[in-house]
Amino acid sequence: MSDIVQAPPIAAQREDRQVKLVKMASFGAGERPTVAISAATALAILLLWWIVSALGVVPHLFLPRPDEVLTQIGLIYRDGYAGASLSEHVFASLFRIIVAALIAISAGIPLGLLMGLNRWAKGVLDAPIEFYWPLPPLSYLPLMIIWLGIGETSKITLLVLAMFAPICLSAQAGVRSLPIERVNAARSLGASRLQLFIDIVLPSALPEILTGIRIALGVGWGTLVAAELIASTRGIGFMIMSASQFLATDVVFVGIGIIAICAFTFSAAIRFLEAFLVPWKGKL
Repeated sequence: MSDIVQAPPIAAQREDRQVKLVKMASFGAGERPTVAISAATALAILLLWWIVSALGVVPHLFLPRPDEVLTQIGLIYRDGYAGASLSEHVFASLFRIIVAALIAISAGIPLGLLMGLNRWAKGVLDAPIEFYWPLPPLSYLPLMIIWLGIGETSKITLLVLAMFAPICLSAQAGVRSLPIERVNAARSLGASRLQLFIDIVLPSALPEILTGIRIALGVGWGTLVAAELIASTRGIGFMIMSASQFLATDVVFVGIGIIAICAFTFSAAIRFLEAFLVPWKGKL
């Protein structure tokens, strides 16, 4: 009589055949936070600054110690600088940057989307934008003074020109990078031109648009000093240029620090907006 072989239970067979999920290795920087690395880097830079200034490697007139800069912040906050308080200088610069950014965004996004969707618009607008975009703002600063005078209009116009091009070109790039498969899929489902724009084109271009706004704000803060050269009596850029004429290096560092803090705050706000509006960015 032959031996009877007992078959393994069906549940055991299913357990052996169960697929195991393997997490793919990340590529590039990944999704792990870098706040600790950034904080350590900032502390290392401050420590290096303090050591260099304390040892006198650079003359004290040109590189004050960090504690002297902090002391100068308190003095400017208490007594003001160049006939205005610290808050007046900060608010004047914020007003110019915010107004210029709103104008650049309201004009740059529609024109950039139009350039991405229409070849006639691209052909007409691409040449002037590409012509003036590489120029440094100081090169057309004299024209702003000649054409618009020395009031707030010339300052804000200079900032608008500096911020407009990155926003417009980013919006155009967002439309041009839209996969044609998405458009064809929406058309096959009967989407109208308006639905195609609202549901497909705009969401696909939004990550590029927000990146362009971040770049434009950085360019705007970098142009602020040039804009406030135009007969200003208020503003962080004016404070920096005025202090540099008297070799008040500690005041210059105070102004640079304030601009850096404001620019970082604006950039962090745009990053938060990106996480809220385009949570899929970098995950598809």
